Amino acid sequence: MALRQIRLFGDDILRKKSKEVKAVDNKIRQILNDMADTMYDTENGGGLAAPQIGILKRLAVIDMGQGLIKLVNPKIIKCAGEQEVIEGCLSIPNVFGKLKRPAKVIIEALNEEGSKIILKGTKDLAKCFCHEIDHLKGILFTDLVTEYMK
Repeated sequence: MALRQIRLFGDDILRKKSKEVKAVDNKIRQILNDMADTMYDTENGGGLAAPQIGILKRLAVIDMGQGLIKLVNPKIIKCAGEQEVIEGCLSIPNVFGKLKRPAKVIIEALNEEGSKIILKGTKDLAKCFCHEIDHLKGILFTDLVTEYMK
């Protein structure tokens, strides 16, 4: 188990675009495992993107209660509908806000073995896919908030 330090709001790395992973190898698998360990070590983490631990690679891990999903080079290929959600972020502790996200998304990525996968997400999983993929583009949920929560 290797825990990584979560970068916090104000750290420039959170605003940078991540680079595509060229090959899924043992180094990438170790980063994904460290990311999962770090996410699970937090109180309310449902997802974590590589820039949040200081790595500008297109990697994310997600667990919204249905099991761990490891994503390499994820991208949204289709969106449908709209939902108003409340989001927070491990990099912006104790800040929550309302925003609009797609109600359903389909993403394409590679898994930890380097095989192409296509995943569908609705409701909270759709929200999390969007949130983590935004991190890979240097976008934070606070950029999209329509109303902050107290």
